This record gives sequence, C-alpha cells and structure tokens, in this order.
Amino acid sequence: MTAAPVAPQIARGTAPFARIRLALFLAGFASFAAIYCVQPLLPAFSKGFQVSPAQSSLALSLTTGALAGAIMAMAGLSQRLGRKAVMAGSMFAGAALTLAVARLGDWHALLAARFGLGLAMGGVPAVAMAYLAEEIRPADLGRAMGLYIGGTAFGAMMGRVGMGGLAELLDWRGAMAVLGGLCLLAALGFALLLPPSRHFTPRAGIGLAGHLRLWAGHLRRPALQRLYAMGFCLTSVFVTLFNYATFRLSAPPFGLTQGQVSLIFLAFGLGVVASPLAGRLADRFGRGRLLQLAFGLILIGSLATLPASLAAMASGVALVTTGFFIGHAVVSSAVGAVAEGAKGHASSLYLLFYYAGSSLTGSLGGWFWQHLGWPGVVGLTVTAALAGLLLSLRPVPAR
Repeated sequence: MTAAPVAPQIARGTAPFARIRLALFLAGFASFAAIYCVQPLLPAFSKGFQVSPAQSSLALSLTTGALAGAIMAMAGLSQRLGRKAVMAGSMFAGAALTLAVARLGDWHALLAARFGLGLAMGGVPAVAMAYLAEEIRPADLGRAMGLYIGGTAFGAMMGRVGMGGLAELLDWRGAMAVLGGLCLLAALGFALLLPPSRHFTPRAGIGLAGHLRLWAGHLRRPALQRLYAMGFCLTSVFVTLFNYATFRLSAPPFGLTQGQVSLIFLAFGLGVVASPLAGRLADRFGRGRLLQLAFGLILIGSLATLPASLAAMASGVALVTTGFFIGHAVVSSAVGAVAEGAKGHASSLYLLFYYAGSSLTGSLGGWFWQHLGWPGVVGLTVTAALAGLLLSLRPVPAR
C-alpha cells in the first residue's frame, strides 16, 4: 500500500497563504488588543482605585504573567487537540472575558479577570508561531511571521489608542465592551479563514514527563538560549517604557489628558510596517545584522526620551517601537527555524521568556518610577537594551 503523499508547505502568492495571512492578522489583533488595552488606563486606575503606579501596573503584569505560564500548557494541549482548535478556543474565551471585565468595578475582581484573560489568551501566541513554522515554506517564513507580528502591532496600537479615546467619550467599561465585541468578530473571522494544519499530527499521551524532555532539549541549545534571552530584553524595554510614559505624560510639565496620552501608542503603526519589512530583510541579509539594528534603535530611543520635551518623547518612543518590532519579528522567525522538532514547545519557551520580561521588568519599573523618576526608568531600559545588543553580536544560525 502506497503512503499518501505529503502536502507541500504553503508558499507566498498562493490563496492559502493569503488566508493564513488574514487569519493570523486577526488573531494578532484580537489577542494583543485585549491584553494591552489597559495600558493607557493605568493612571486612571491609580487615581480611581487609590493604588500606587506599581500596583496599577498589575492590571497588565498579571495578564502577561498568566500568559507566560499558560503558553506552556497551551503548547502541550495543541499537541493533542491541534493548532487551529486551540487558537480559536483561546480567541473566543478572550473575547468573553473582555466583555466580562467591562462589567466589573471592584479592583480585585478586575485583577482576577485580567489574570483569567492571560490564561485564556495563552493559546494564540505560541501556537500561532508553531503553526506558521510547520505550514509555511521556510523561504517565506520570515515574511509570514512578520505579517503576524504586524497584526499584533495593529491590535496593540488600536487597543491602546481606541481605549484611551473611547474612555473619554464613554467610560472605561463602555470602551471595554466595544473592544470585547470586536474581539468576538475577529474570533469568528479567524475560525472561518484559517486552513487546517497539513504538516501536524496530533499526539496524545505525551504526558508531563514527555513535555519536560522536549522543553529541556530546547533549553540545552545555546542558540535558542540567546534567542530566549533576547526576547526577555525586548519586552523588558518596551513594556516598561510605555507603562510609565503614561504616568510621565499625565504629570507636569506635560499634563496631557487620558485621550491625549493614548496617542503615543500610534507609534505602534511603525510596527505594522517594520515587522513585515524586517521579515523580508532577515530572509535576504541574515538575522544578526537586523537584531543589532533593532537593539541599537531601542538603546538610542530610550536615551532620547530623557529631555522633558514632547518632541523628544515622541522621537524616542518611535525609535524604541521600530526597534522592538524589528527584533521581535526576527527572533520569532529564528526560533521556529532553529528548533529541531517540537516547534510548538520551542515557541512556547520563547514566549515564556518574552512575557516574563513584560511582567517582571514592567512591574519592577514601578519602583524605579516612584523612587528615581523618569531617569530611573530609562536607566532600567538602557540596561536591558545593552544586554540584548551584546547577545545579538553572536551569530544567529540560519536554521
């Protein structure tokens, strides 16, 4: 009996590639809009709930911390249930929790719901990366991954900017309800558009020991260790800078309103452009040079925000944003390409470190803001950027 032929991986320019591109764009939009929509609201939370800036940042840090842990579990679950089922389930659950958050006014209930959102959304990021690494032709992987990261940039931007603007027109609950409805529509579109996996066979009965062996195998590889550390550095700078930029811009000498502060997140539009471009350039020129450029931009941008000038803040934020999305697109595609088998487990480890940087350093930045002001926050982000730049000087394997 002749074995069934293996379907070729999907190439750029085909109809399935276009469907994957749109479906993963929707996934990136919905998941990142829901996760980061509270960021422009942190000063309002601090004032309205009578909590410190560091405590208000828990509305985001608890979500990303739960997300980091959930990614590990969801990656294992997708080995049994399949990639598409886990991603779609996560998106529907995330939309439902976002709608639920809109009805909450108690601070601790809000934090609990946001923690649950992080758990629910764990099925999107790691599984999306694994799906692309399995289904897309290696020559087109950088471009496909860049388009997905572009979707996350668009979602993160619209979630933050939209939430800031709507919160001034309605209130934060009304704005959250609107976002929850959009996330539900995105989940429906994703479920209809994404083609089923053709290069993945569900594996039941791996067990915890089996998952641990797969994760341990990836962690023993120096090339992946560096990529994971760079992911930690990327979000350490990015989330910390934006968390406390909202406080700085709300206070003198800037004194901006909540809606005006949210406009700094329009810088994420640069990520929509930079991510796909970075993927193409990495495929053509190699990942090492792009990573050095990314961390160089992040370092310069962090330092540029030091003067008490709105123009300096805007310029610095733009540079950091561009560098972040270049770095994230390149490192994301590198993890999928470098991993030898069990790509879902490799991706989940990357995102564990990635979101650990967001959660841990993002919360730590609150101490620096309260005790050392904006120069302290910049000192923390510069340290993380320098660490990432040093890591990027080592060659990154092509495969």
